[in-house]
Amino acid sequence: MVSLLFLPRTTPTASPRAAARPRAGAITCGPRDNRGPLQRGRSLSTEAIHAVQSLKRLTAADRSPSAARGAASASLGRLLRADLLAAMAELQRQGHWSLALAALHVARAEPWYRPDPELYATFVSSSPPSEAAAGAVDALVEAFLEEKEEGRGGRLSESEGPWVGADVYKLTRLVRALVAKGRARAAWRVYEAAVRREGCEVDEYMYRVMARGMKRLGLEAEAAEVEADFAEWEVMVSPPARHLLDEMRARENSNKTATTA
Repeated sequence: MVSLLFLPRTTPTASPRAAARPRAGAITCGPRDNRGPLQRGRSLSTEAIHAVQSLKRLTAADRSPSAARGAASASLGRLLRADLLAAMAELQRQGHWSLALAALHVARAEPWYRPDPELYATFVSSSPPSEAAAGAVDALVEAFLEEKEEGRGGRLSESEGPWVGADVYKLTRLVRALVAKGRARAAWRVYEAAVRREGCEVDEYMYRVMARGMKRLGLEAEAAEVEADFAEWEVMVSPPARHLLDEMRARENSNKTATTA
Protein backbone atom coordinates (compact mmCIF):
# COMPACT_ATOMS: atom_id res chain seq x y z
CA MET A 1 0.00 0.00 0.00
CA VAL A 2 1.41 3.37 -0.98
CA SER A 3 1.68 5.77 1.93
CA LEU A 4 -0.22 9.01 1.70
CA LEU A 5 2.99 10.81 2.57
CA PHE A 6 4.44 10.01 -0.86
CA LEU A 7 1.50 11.11 -2.96
CA PRO A 8 2.12 14.28 -5.00
CA ARG A 9 0.55 17.37 -3.51
CA THR A 10 -1.67 19.23 -5.94
CA THR A 11 -2.05 22.99 -5.86
CA PRO A 12 -5.76 23.90 -6.09
CA THR A 13 -6.74 26.83 -8.22
CA ALA A 14 -7.91 29.78 -6.22
CA SER A 15 -11.58 30.65 -6.63
CA PRO A 16 -13.07 34.10 -5.99
CA ARG A 17 -15.10 32.73 -3.07
CA ALA A 18 -12.02 31.10 -1.51
CA ALA A 19 -9.99 34.28 -1.96
CA ALA A 20 -12.63 36.31 -0.17
CA ARG A 21 -12.82 33.87 2.75
CA PRO A 22 -10.80 35.12 5.78
CA ARG A 23 -7.73 33.01 6.53
CA ALA A 24 -7.39 31.51 9.98
CA GLY A 25 -4.32 32.52 12.00
CA ALA A 26 -1.45 30.12 12.49
CA ILE A 27 -1.65 28.10 15.68
CA THR A 28 1.59 27.41 17.53
CA CYS A 29 2.11 25.19 20.53
CA GLY A 30 4.59 26.32 23.17
CA PRO A 31 6.21 24.24 25.88
CA ARG A 32 3.95 22.86 28.57
CA ASP A 33 6.29 23.98 31.34
CA ASN A 34 9.11 26.44 31.89
CA ARG A 35 11.94 24.12 30.93
CA GLY A 36 14.32 25.06 28.15
CA PRO A 37 14.93 23.03 25.01
CA LEU A 38 16.81 19.78 25.22
CA GLN A 39 20.55 20.16 24.89
CA ARG A 40 22.41 18.18 22.27
CA GLY A 41 24.22 15.22 23.77
CA ARG A 42 22.33 15.48 27.05
CA SER A 43 20.89 12.24 28.37
CA LEU A 44 19.34 11.24 31.67
CA SER A 45 18.74 7.71 32.76
CA THR A 46 15.31 6.58 33.91
CA GLU A 47 16.55 6.50 37.49
CA ALA A 48 17.80 10.09 37.27
CA ILE A 49 14.53 11.31 35.76
CA HIS A 50 12.47 9.62 38.45
CA ALA A 51 14.78 10.99 41.16
CA VAL A 52 14.43 14.56 39.88
CA GLN A 53 10.66 14.24 39.69
CA SER A 54 10.52 12.78 43.19
CA LEU A 55 12.68 15.57 44.60
CA LYS A 56 10.50 18.26 43.03
CA ARG A 57 7.36 16.54 44.30
CA LEU A 58 8.68 16.22 47.87
CA THR A 59 9.71 19.88 48.00
CA ALA A 60 6.64 21.33 46.31
CA ALA A 61 5.21 22.55 49.63
CA ASP A 62 8.46 23.32 51.49
CA ARG A 63 11.61 24.64 49.75
CA SER A 64 13.57 25.45 52.91
CA PRO A 65 17.24 24.31 52.89
CA SER A 66 16.67 21.68 55.58
CA ALA A 67 13.64 20.23 53.79
CA ALA A 68 15.45 20.27 50.45
CA ARG A 69 18.44 18.44 51.89
CA GLY A 70 16.28 15.78 53.47
CA ALA A 71 14.30 15.29 50.29
CA ALA A 72 17.47 15.21 48.18
CA SER A 73 19.00 12.57 50.42
CA ALA A 74 15.86 10.44 50.11
CA SER A 75 15.46 10.93 46.35
CA LEU A 76 19.06 11.05 45.11
CA GLY A 77 20.95 9.08 47.73
CA ARG A 78 20.89 5.82 45.79
CA LEU A 79 21.95 7.22 42.42
CA LEU A 80 25.24 6.31 40.84
CA ARG A 81 27.83 9.01 40.24
CA ALA A 82 26.90 9.70 36.61
CA ASP A 83 23.17 9.80 37.42
CA LEU A 84 23.65 12.11 40.40
CA LEU A 85 25.76 14.54 38.36
CA ALA A 86 23.22 14.43 35.54
CA ALA A 87 20.35 15.08 37.97
CA MET A 88 22.30 17.98 39.45
CA ALA A 89 22.85 19.52 36.01
CA GLU A 90 19.20 19.01 35.07
CA LEU A 91 18.00 20.80 38.20
CA GLN A 92 20.23 23.76 37.34
CA ARG A 93 18.94 23.76 33.76
CA GLN A 94 15.34 23.87 34.95
CA GLY A 95 16.07 26.78 37.26
CA HIS A 96 15.78 24.83 40.53
CA TRP A 97 19.08 26.14 41.84
CA SER A 98 18.33 25.55 45.52
CA LEU A 99 17.45 21.93 44.78
CA ALA A 100 20.69 21.54 42.83
CA LEU A 101 22.53 22.79 45.92
CA ALA A 102 20.78 20.11 47.95
CA ALA A 103 21.95 17.55 45.38
CA LEU A 104 25.50 18.84 45.77
CA HIS A 105 25.17 18.29 49.51
CA VAL A 106 24.32 14.65 48.78
CA ALA A 107 27.31 14.34 46.42
CA ARG A 108 29.71 15.64 49.07
CA ALA A 109 28.94 12.62 51.24
CA GLU A 110 29.86 10.16 48.48
CA PRO A 111 33.30 8.45 48.54
CA TRP A 112 33.99 9.38 44.91
CA TYR A 113 33.46 13.10 45.49
CA ARG A 114 36.32 15.49 44.80
CA PRO A 115 36.13 19.33 44.97
CA ASP A 116 36.10 20.01 41.25
CA PRO A 117 36.45 23.71 40.24
CA GLU A 118 34.43 23.10 37.08
CA LEU A 119 31.50 21.73 39.05
CA TYR A 120 31.49 24.79 41.28
CA ALA A 121 31.83 27.04 38.23
CA THR A 122 28.56 25.65 36.85
CA PHE A 123 26.82 26.48 40.14
CA VAL A 124 28.18 30.01 40.11
CA SER A 125 27.19 30.58 36.48
CA SER A 126 23.65 29.24 37.00
CA SER A 127 23.00 31.12 40.25
CA PRO A 128 19.95 33.45 40.15
CA PRO A 129 20.39 37.22 40.55
CA SER A 130 19.39 37.58 44.19
CA GLU A 131 21.05 38.50 47.46
CA ALA A 132 20.34 35.06 48.89
CA ALA A 133 22.00 33.37 45.92
CA ALA A 134 24.99 35.73 46.16
CA GLY A 135 25.47 34.73 49.79
CA ALA A 136 25.13 31.07 48.83
CA VAL A 137 27.82 31.51 46.14
CA ASP A 138 30.22 32.97 48.71
CA ALA A 139 29.47 30.04 51.02
CA LEU A 140 30.11 27.63 48.15
CA VAL A 141 33.54 29.13 47.55
CA GLU A 142 34.40 28.86 51.25
CA ALA A 143 33.30 25.22 51.27
CA PHE A 144 35.31 24.52 48.14
CA LEU A 145 38.49 26.03 49.63
CA GLU A 146 37.98 24.17 52.90
CA GLU A 147 37.60 20.89 51.05
CA LYS A 148 40.83 21.53 49.15
CA GLU A 149 42.68 22.35 52.36
CA GLU A 150 41.33 19.23 54.06
CA GLY A 151 42.87 17.10 51.35
CA ARG A 152 39.74 15.90 49.56
CA GLY A 153 41.44 16.66 46.25
CA GLY A 154 42.97 13.19 46.16
CA ARG A 155 46.63 14.08 46.71
CA LEU A 156 48.97 11.22 47.48
CA SER A 157 50.75 12.51 50.57
CA GLU A 158 50.55 15.32 53.10
CA SER A 159 53.79 16.82 51.74
CA GLU A 160 52.04 17.68 48.47
CA GLY A 161 50.00 20.86 48.40
CA PRO A 162 46.26 20.81 47.79
CA TRP A 163 46.69 22.55 44.42
CA VAL A 164 49.43 20.31 43.01
CA GLY A 165 48.37 19.17 39.54
CA ALA A 166 45.32 21.44 39.52
CA ASP A 167 43.56 21.87 36.19
CA VAL A 168 44.28 25.49 35.25
CA TYR A 169 41.41 25.62 32.74
CA LYS A 170 38.85 24.56 35.37
CA LEU A 171 40.30 26.91 37.95
CA THR A 172 40.20 29.82 35.50
CA ARG A 173 36.62 28.96 34.61
CA LEU A 174 35.63 29.21 38.29
CA VAL A 175 37.35 32.58 38.66
CA ARG A 176 35.74 33.87 35.46
CA ALA A 177 32.30 32.82 36.68
CA LEU A 178 32.81 34.59 39.99
CA VAL A 179 33.99 37.77 38.27
CA ALA A 180 31.02 37.65 35.88
CA LYS A 181 28.63 37.39 38.84
CA GLY A 182 30.32 40.30 40.60
CA ARG A 183 31.71 38.20 43.46
CA ALA A 184 35.09 39.93 43.54
CA ARG A 185 36.04 38.89 47.07
CA ALA A 186 35.23 35.26 46.39
CA ALA A 187 37.32 35.31 43.19
CA TRP A 188 40.20 36.87 45.10
CA ARG A 189 39.92 34.18 47.79
CA VAL A 190 40.30 31.46 45.18
CA TYR A 191 43.21 33.22 43.45
CA GLU A 192 44.96 33.97 46.73
CA ALA A 193 44.62 30.40 48.01
CA ALA A 194 45.59 28.64 44.79
CA VAL A 195 48.16 30.94 43.16
CA ARG A 196 49.64 33.25 45.77
CA ARG A 197 49.72 30.92 48.79
CA GLU A 198 50.05 27.45 47.26
CA GLY A 199 51.97 28.36 44.10
CA CYS A 200 49.60 26.80 41.59
CA GLU A 201 51.14 27.20 38.13
CA VAL A 202 48.70 29.18 36.02
CA ASP A 203 49.00 30.84 32.64
CA GLU A 204 48.75 34.37 31.27
CA TYR A 205 44.99 34.14 30.81
CA MET A 206 44.37 33.65 34.54
CA TYR A 207 46.38 36.77 35.37
CA ARG A 208 44.54 38.84 32.79
CA VAL A 209 41.11 37.64 33.93
CA MET A 210 41.93 38.47 37.53
CA ALA A 211 43.55 41.84 36.85
CA ARG A 212 40.73 43.07 34.63
CA GLY A 213 38.06 41.62 36.89
CA MET A 214 39.45 43.20 40.04
CA LYS A 215 39.73 46.58 38.34
CA ARG A 216 36.20 46.39 36.96
CA LEU A 217 34.78 45.43 40.36
CA GLY A 218 36.62 48.17 42.21
CA LEU A 219 39.40 46.22 43.94
CA GLU A 220 42.32 48.33 42.77
CA ALA A 221 44.80 47.08 45.38
CA GLU A 222 44.11 43.45 44.50
CA ALA A 223 44.40 44.25 40.79
CA ALA A 224 47.82 45.80 41.41
CA GLU A 225 48.94 42.65 43.25
CA VAL A 226 47.80 40.46 40.35
CA GLU A 227 49.68 42.67 37.89
CA ALA A 228 52.80 42.36 40.05
CA ASP A 229 52.41 38.57 40.07
CA PHE A 230 52.01 38.65 36.30
CA ALA A 231 55.19 40.71 35.91
CA GLU A 232 57.14 38.15 37.98
CA TRP A 233 55.66 35.34 35.90
CA GLU A 234 56.72 37.08 32.68
CA VAL A 235 60.29 37.44 33.96
CA MET A 236 60.46 33.69 34.55
CA VAL A 237 58.72 32.65 31.35
CA SER A 238 59.67 35.26 28.76
CA PRO A 239 63.50 34.92 28.58
CA PRO A 240 63.49 31.28 27.39
CA ALA A 241 60.68 32.02 24.97
CA ARG A 242 62.48 35.10 23.68
CA HIS A 243 65.69 33.08 23.23
CA LEU A 244 63.86 30.49 21.14
CA LEU A 245 62.23 33.23 19.09
CA ASP A 246 65.61 34.83 18.37
CA GLU A 247 67.00 31.48 17.24
CA MET A 248 64.04 30.91 14.90
CA ARG A 249 64.44 34.37 13.37
CA ALA A 250 68.19 33.89 12.88
CA ARG A 251 67.57 30.56 11.18
CA GLU A 252 64.95 32.12 8.89
CA ASN A 253 67.31 34.95 7.97
CA SER A 254 70.11 32.53 7.17
CA ASN A 255 67.77 30.47 4.96
CA LYS A 256 66.67 33.59 3.09
CA THR A 257 70.30 34.64 2.57
CA ALA A 258 71.22 31.22 1.24
CA THR A 259 68.24 31.24 -1.12
CA THR A 260 69.01 34.67 -2.57
CA ALA A 261 72.71 33.82 -2.97
